[in-house]
Amino acid sequence: MLFSDIRSFTTISEALSASELKTLLNDFFTPITEIIFKHNGTIDTYVGDMVMAFWGAPLDDENHRGNAIMAALELLEKVEALKSEFEERGYPEVNVGCGINTGFMNVGDMGSTYRRSYTVLGDAVNLGSRLEGLTKFYGVKLLVGEETAKELDGFLLRLIDKVKVKGKHEAVECYEPVSFEATAGERLKARVAAYHKALDAYYEQQWDDAQVQFETLLVGAPECKLYQVYLERIETLRSADLPADWDGAYSHTSK
Repeated sequence: MLFSDIRSFTTISEALSASELKTLLNDFFTPITEIIFKHNGTIDTYVGDMVMAFWGAPLDDENHRGNAIMAALELLEKVEALKSEFEERGYPEVNVGCGINTGFMNVGDMGSTYRRSYTVLGDAVNLGSRLEGLTKFYGVKLLVGEETAKELDGFLLRLIDKVKVKGKHEAVECYEPVSFEATAGERLKARVAAYHKALDAYYEQQWDDAQVQFETLLVGAPECKLYQVYLERIETLRSADLPADWDGAYSHTSK
């Protein structure tokens, strides 16, 4: 299940006429849809600035996890390419967030006697939407759930957090597919490894060690919001009375 949403769409809408906005969305969704089709995805719906797609129906797809992530990574590359084109036409800058989740879903024609649509329903769908919504919080463009990350080869993954999203009690791990494993340079791999080392110290409640490591990472990438998120948490948690079974999960109270 993939959700892709244009960020700050209200601001974009206010800057364009209705006709310009329609043209922008059509010119945006067309190449995005082609990418999803290229990777065997099925378009569920377009809602305003959001596109929703899924894999595994109506045709089975044994590589549904990999295809969904490849579609998302290519989608994000295409959005970067569209920026210059839209700028030349006087349109505002377009940025997106993507969320992918894997699980059992109910798929088929749903609706009323008068109108139906081929769509999916289920808790796994809802979590995919929540993950997309969390991309902005962590300063990343793509988040995938732990079920998507399972047994996944060919991608360099970064564990972002253990989260309890609004409406769910169980914590789930979410990951960022940073790049394809084959094309990831040694510097990128080393940076991801250093981040995971800092994250391990955080989960082990070694606050001073974790702080030093995240601060070092931040010096090398001062624009990285994720490092700032963890440094702020460390300041809060180092004086908190944590339960013995604390597992590091963070509760998000908004969608």
